[in-house]
Amino acid sequence: MSRIQIQRDARRVRVRFSGLEIADSTRALWLDEAGYPTRYYFPPEDVRVQYLTPTAHKSVCPFKGRASYWSVHANGHAAENAVWAYLTPIADCAAIADCFAFDPAHVEIEVG
Repeated sequence: MSRIQIQRDARRVRVRFSGLEIADSTRALWLDEAGYPTRYYFPPEDVRVQYLTPTAHKSVCPFKGRASYWSVHANGHAAENAVWAYLTPIADCAAIADCFAFDPAHVEIEVG
């Protein structure tokens, strides 16, 4: 069995930060990685990217590739490195290329 499973979620998935809706999608992908909580990845068209600012932070996952990070800013509040994406993921995770994921420790994620 693969360490990572990616599925399309037909339910509506929304992300809010500081009272503002940052993402809203019925095309989000959920990524289940052994040992980690499920994460939702949003197509860039479903994210209000004007509230995101790229940062210099990077990380590397041996199963997904190199992640780039953004901070989210809204209503006078900010959460540094609270959003990430794999711009050129490893082939097994190609479905999440360019999609944004949000850290639930910094944003509200509503599913359904």
